[in-house]
Amino acid sequence: MASLGINLDHIATVRQARRTVEPDPVQLAILAELGGADGITVHLREDRRHIQDRDVELLRHTLGSRLNLEMAATKEMVATALRVRPHQVTLVPERREEVTTEGGLDVVRQLPVLRQAVEPLQGEGIPVSLFVDAEVDQLIACQASGARWVELHTGAYANTASPAAELARLQAGTRLARALGLRVNAGHGLTYQNVEPVAAIPAMEELNIGHTIVARALAVGLTNAVHQMKALIRNPRQNLLVTEG
Repeated sequence: MASLGINLDHIATVRQARRTVEPDPVQLAILAELGGADGITVHLREDRRHIQDRDVELLRHTLGSRLNLEMAATKEMVATALRVRPHQVTLVPERREEVTTEGGLDVVRQLPVLRQAVEPLQGEGIPVSLFVDAEVDQLIACQASGARWVELHTGAYANTASPAAELARLQAGTRLARALGLRVNAGHGLTYQNVEPVAAIPAMEELNIGHTIVARALAVGLTNAVHQMKALIRNPRQNLLVTEG
């Protein structure tokens, strides 16, 4: 059964719109945990557009669950992670112009740079995951990087009107990653309407979900929003678009 990581970047986006102290992602992380969150994910961007250094440091010391820190593979961010020591680091692509992460890392082309980030982090006992598309060459390169995890980018699945082929690609990518000795998470664009088939993929360990839960929380409250998502992941209906072979 997949666990649920809650991404709180959009809480911080609301706060930073006014450069004020609320809503505080650190306080709301506690509500997410009360709702059943198995972990909290935040992306500390180089331009600090939403999550701030203070948030990461406080979350590391106040969470009852675990902290997954998304970040670019830069020297500054590696140094930050080594100082804060999150429970996991997920390396993601980052462009200043994008609204949100637009795709997976090109691990094939960036392998030397990624190795330079993976080695010191895992050498200090911080597991590293690489955010990638479910492509054979990228997954093989992930293994070569030394990272222990991958997080499969589910954006194409979430954004297509015909998700069966994309779901099959995620299933195949999960099988290949496991055959390569990699543990598997997934995320990006997952909603209350499309999460169940992904949650039902065998060997899928965690789904990292943010925007749809924060959006629902505006109507029903964060604790109930997390309860609802956790129930879907724990007991997915068997109306899958593609059946594992």
